[in-house]
This record gives sequence, C-alpha cells and structure tokens, in this order.
Amino acid sequence: MSTPLSRRHLLVSAAALPLFAHVRARAQGAWPSKPVRIVVPFAAGGTTDLLARAIAPELQRAFTASGQPFVVDNRPGAGGNTGGAEVAKAAADGHTLLMGTVGTHAINPALYPRMPYDHIKDFAPVTLVAGVPNVLVLNPAMAHKYNINNVADLVRAARANPGRLNVASSGNGTSIHLSAELFKSLTGTFMLHLPYRGSGPALIDLIAGNTDLMFDNLPSAMPHIKSGRLKALAVTSGQRSGALPELPTIAESGVAELKAYEASSWFGLLAPAGTPADVVTRLQQESAKALALPAVKERLLSQGAIPGGNTSAEFARFIDAETRKWAQVVKASGAKID
Repeated sequence: MSTPLSRRHLLVSAAALPLFAHVRARAQGAWPSKPVRIVVPFAAGGTTDLLARAIAPELQRAFTASGQPFVVDNRPGAGGNTGGAEVAKAAADGHTLLMGTVGTHAINPALYPRMPYDHIKDFAPVTLVAGVPNVLVLNPAMAHKYNINNVADLVRAARANPGRLNVASSGNGTSIHLSAELFKSLTGTFMLHLPYRGSGPALIDLIAGNTDLMFDNLPSAMPHIKSGRLKALAVTSGQRSGALPELPTIAESGVAELKAYEASSWFGLLAPAGTPADVVTRLQQESAKALALPAVKERLLSQGAIPGGNTSAEFARFIDAETRKWAQVVKASGAKID
C-alpha cells in the first residue's frame, strides 16, 4: 500500500529539480572532457602539419574553460591512409579528429585498390581549413646542372634523360604525388617517383640534393623558396598565387601538352562518424571564427593558403565533388601505387 508524500517532501523534490537538470546539462555538455587529438596523417614539417598546428592553439583558446589541450599527433604512412584509418576507428566522442586532405578524402579512394576506411561513411566532416596550390620546385644544383630555368626546360631535360631525374612526394596517393604523375602523363616523360612519409622529410632530401624535384604544397615550400634553397618554376593551380604572383602557372609554361594542367590541394577537419552533432557544430563554428581572425588569415595567405571555414554540410558536398573529380584525373593520368 502506497503512502501519500508529505508536503515537505514535495517541496524538497521540486526544489531539487533545477539542480538535477543543471547536473544533467553539465554532463551532456562536458565536451571536451580530456585532451583533443588532431591526427595529422603525415610527418611533421609538411603543409598538413603546419595547418594543424595553426588551428590547434586557436581551438584550445576557444574551449579554454574546459582546461583541455588540443594536441597534434603525427601518424604518417600509406599516403595518409594510416592516420585516416586510426581516426575512422576511434571513439566517436569528439576527442579524436583528423586533418584530412585531398589525398585521404578524394584521391586515395580512386588510387588504392583496397582502402582501410570508407572516406564518406566513416567520417563526419567538420570544415574545410584551407585550400592551396602545389608548387613545382627543384634542387638548385640540379637545375643548374641541366640548365633548367622554366617548365619547358624541365620537360626538355626529362625527355632527353628518361629515368635519370627523380621526383619526390609526401607519399603514394597524395596530391603531391598525383600532381607529378599528371605532369609525367601529359608530357610523356619518365621520372622516378620517390615517396616519403610526409612533405617534411621529402623537402629535407630535396634541399640536400638527394632528390631532384617535387610538386610540394606551397605553404611548406615557401620558406625554402624565399631562402633560395629551392628553385620554384610554377604553381599547379589554374590561377597564379597571391603569395608568389610573379610565379607562372604550369598551364602558362608554353608547353602545349600542359595548357589544361591544374592540380591543387585542400585540407580539412573531420571527426569519426557518429560524433555528436552538437560537438561537430561547435568545432565548425570555432574553427570558422579562428580562420577569420586577421592574424591567422594573414599568416595563411602569406604562405599561399586560402583560409576556409565552410559549414559541415558544405564541406561534405565539397568532398563528394572532389571525389568524382579526382577519380577522373587518376584514370586519365594512369597513376598507380608504386
């Protein structure tokens, strides 16, 4: 037999409701409750790494009340697939993010016969961080040896010395790799491809003279171009870069086979599929705010990167369009995994 609740009991219970609601709200909105890891699927020193390290401290400041750090974790390998697979399999709680690229989320699905993740189903797009052109750079000593001062000179030297020139990349399947494969395919040249575990290590060997040339992302190559340690010939985008306006596009080289050449890179944040929508929204909003900050925007533009910040839905549609585009480029170029 039930007993009626006393008036005092009812009053206490009613008074406690706001407290319980507050506790529940805190529990639901406790993200981040531990360090947030931004996985970079390439080695330190490349553009993917530079952009992750540019956005991480801004996000940490945005969520400073949580007391949790945003840390960059380099996980290179397999053209970005190693780091991508790690994030795809991570807990969907907002504490593991991926700095994805045109390679991990548009090129690799067409280039690799077997992927360790589904680039659409396994991820929740957050926002595009930046788009950048690649830049064709040479080791200065090599350029002097073969008398290469422009793209037409490079095509001439490559045709006259099949297999003697080598081209470095940040890994199989990256836009850096595919930019070179497209160049080789269109010009009918053969240059040995040397894949590295990221742009940073590849640049070190290029500067040292252990490799000959590279189609690197402009932000990571920029300091070495300005210092004279690398010789820049052209950018891979359809238009010239505002960071190096004097540098022509490859399409402007005067080489007939290259008049339609275009291959650019992009980078964006993604979370594992199933990450709470409110967490994805908060990350997108704070990322967009950070990318719009004058200091951050100026820093990226000076390096040749164009800041992003689009919505998650817009980024998802962008990835879908890029997947279709690069599948056609891969097929037309004949690019294959070494």
